[in-house]
Amino acid sequence: MISLRCAAAVAVLVLVGGCTGATSKGVAKGKAAAIVDESAVNALYGRLESSVKRYEQGVELAASGEAERAAKEGNAALDDLRAAALQCHSTPGCEEERFLSAFDGLLRRDAPVAPANAAEPATNPADGDGELVAGEGSPVLTDLPEAGRSITLLKGKPLADIIALNGPVKAALEEWLTQYRPNLVQAYVSYQYMRYRMWPEYQKAGLPEALLFGFLAKESGGKVHAVSRSGASGPLQFMYATGLRFGLATVDGFDQRFDPMLSARANAAYLNEQLRIFNNDLELVLAAYNGGEGRMARLAGGGRARFWDPQVYAALPPETRDYVPMVLAAAWLFMHPERYNMTFPRVDGRPGSITLDRAMSLSELSICFGNEAGNRDGWFRPLRNLNPSFEPQEALPVGTRLEVPAVLEAAYPRTCAAGPWQTLAAELHAASAPQVAVSRTSGASRRSVGGPRSYTVRKGDTLAAIARKHPCAEVRDIAQLNRLRAPTYPIKPGQTLRLPAACSG
Repeated sequence: MISLRCAAAVAVLVLVGGCTGATSKGVAKGKAAAIVDESAVNALYGRLESSVKRYEQGVELAASGEAERAAKEGNAALDDLRAAALQCHSTPGCEEERFLSAFDGLLRRDAPVAPANAAEPATNPADGDGELVAGEGSPVLTDLPEAGRSITLLKGKPLADIIALNGPVKAALEEWLTQYRPNLVQAYVSYQYMRYRMWPEYQKAGLPEALLFGFLAKESGGKVHAVSRSGASGPLQFMYATGLRFGLATVDGFDQRFDPMLSARANAAYLNEQLRIFNNDLELVLAAYNGGEGRMARLAGGGRARFWDPQVYAALPPETRDYVPMVLAAAWLFMHPERYNMTFPRVDGRPGSITLDRAMSLSELSICFGNEAGNRDGWFRPLRNLNPSFEPQEALPVGTRLEVPAVLEAAYPRTCAAGPWQTLAAELHAASAPQVAVSRTSGASRRSVGGPRSYTVRKGDTLAAIARKHPCAEVRDIAQLNRLRAPTYPIKPGQTLRLPAACSG
């Protein structure tokens, strides 16, 4: 079978280039106002389906060694699909996303042919034999990011067909577009810097990028180190036990739930597992992710009932009833911001790296980078997200390699390696607030140099709760003193914990 080469992708680029013109607000409004001819639209969808089937037949012919027939069938299918897509562009009511999704499916597999009018390109040395992997160097996704945003398939169906724009989802859209609009935009910006680490994991799992963004926006807002009250952690908020089930462990003291790439991989594996269990019902899978697999299995009978069925929906906690439409709405806005008078900011998310030539912390780097490249929000969040295993105040030794947005590579020697901004960052970082002894009459423990104090664990206690009862102690200090392993810090009723010396008295 002939590998999919750049020439075939260029043919797709020609098609998608025509389609993406429809994403402008003017065209979208014009099509919405026109009278829809359902028969014409359905005829185009029929051509789409038959062209894809014909193309797949070409793939089968190529696999059996009939190269000439494969070329004929494959080229004919591509030509008709291109013509139908261009006609869809000018037909009111025709959803161009369906054609983009079809080409996404074709790009995921080896093509039997290259279009007859396309020249054979030189191979990319990085690719070895010139094979083009979907999404990795594809001109469709590289040159047309707006189109890539709409290429979304879930188990062979366009995501746009799966998301029901019902009352709850529309209400969630309003929330994202009003009070949570800044959160959505910030999540989008954070995602663009992490995209090169997260999206390939979804892509390899055959899942749509819009869904990944929906999870990220709702779960953590793009903050890699987010931790919920219940202990769910990371950009996609895994509970510790669930994370372990999907390969997220604690390695050399680092909780892998905070790694954007590994958490995306685990999230994709979880979704595919649950989609199989719930008969590809996305809403039930989202509810299971938030409200528990066992509960959803009992309520939905393994996928026989729908999430929106009254007996299922009413039995769910309010958090889960809110969670599912919020994820779907964020995914929908990722695909179609222009339909809601919304524009996501342009972000240069190209990956880069720097190697420290002086000991510095992430906080110091954030200060000396300032508003480099016009980033009005500064660089703390991207630096933190891309280097999750380092604490922001930790002094990193000379020679440490850090992942950074590419726009910061040239700025590092100019602003952070030396000069006034580096000096300022070091001065601020070295400063500390004075330690104040607290009077015993204030109700809080005073600091002293006495011996260690102990605490007996009671039923319902957590390490965080114990630390709150003793303002003299931090969770990390108690954990280290008693050799409790992060992140669960296991304790049990009746256990005696040593407290830091500052708690004595």
